[in-house]
Amino acid sequence: MPRTALIAGNWKMNGLADSLKWAQALAGMLSGRPSTDVAICPPATLIRALGEQLPDFVALGGQDCSPHPCGAHTGDIAASMLKDLGCRYVIVGHSERRANHHEGDDLVKAKARAALDARLIPIVCVGETLAERETGQAEQVVIGQLAASLPDNVPAGEIVIAYEPVWAIGTGKTATPDDAQAMHAQIRKAWPGEDAQALRLLYGGSVKPENAAQLLACSDIDGALVGGASLDAAAFAAIVNAAR
Repeated sequence: MPRTALIAGNWKMNGLADSLKWAQALAGMLSGRPSTDVAICPPATLIRALGEQLPDFVALGGQDCSPHPCGAHTGDIAASMLKDLGCRYVIVGHSERRANHHEGDDLVKAKARAALDARLIPIVCVGETLAERETGQAEQVVIGQLAASLPDNVPAGEIVIAYEPVWAIGTGKTATPDDAQAMHAQIRKAWPGEDAQALRLLYGGSVKPENAAQLLACSDIDGALVGGASLDAAAFAAIVNAAR
């Protein structure tokens, strides 16, 4: 069976109440119900309200979750709480969490397991820095992150992997389609199960309408994790339409 593409928008720490107008704008810009899966990961403060405004074919996601199911963890958000808000996905291991909050692979793995236990689909992020790429370590770093961040015995259909080269996030730089495809192919090859062809692999890193079609045409790229461009309804709709 062919894999269904997924276009997921990560709003990061952006969005106030007036951002809800984005939902109506998006619905008017998509040419009918997309043949792809679409998700938006807004800040936690907007999940409930945005969910009430989005078309029913747009799923919600969280940007992070706690590895703990509940308890004395002030400021954290449990995966079950995201599920309770109507989320289907949650991002774990984004490079900004790894760098800014010193999250290692073991913690990312625990968060992914917590998401699965709450019946969410984790979007596990992996990616190398510019220095690692320039010294020929990109594949080693990415495959190492993948191996160490995956919960044991996860069916490929219950998880999503996002390859986001750190040097391309928010910089305007993008991996060439050939480079992105090559890394995605290595990730699929490294998948520990026999169901690698069911695994959805997303590319992230300055995805925009101008480069989306080329990237999404690659055989092992099954969608995109979109950052800054997802804040613009027109740009995000164009990326979704490029994936058809």
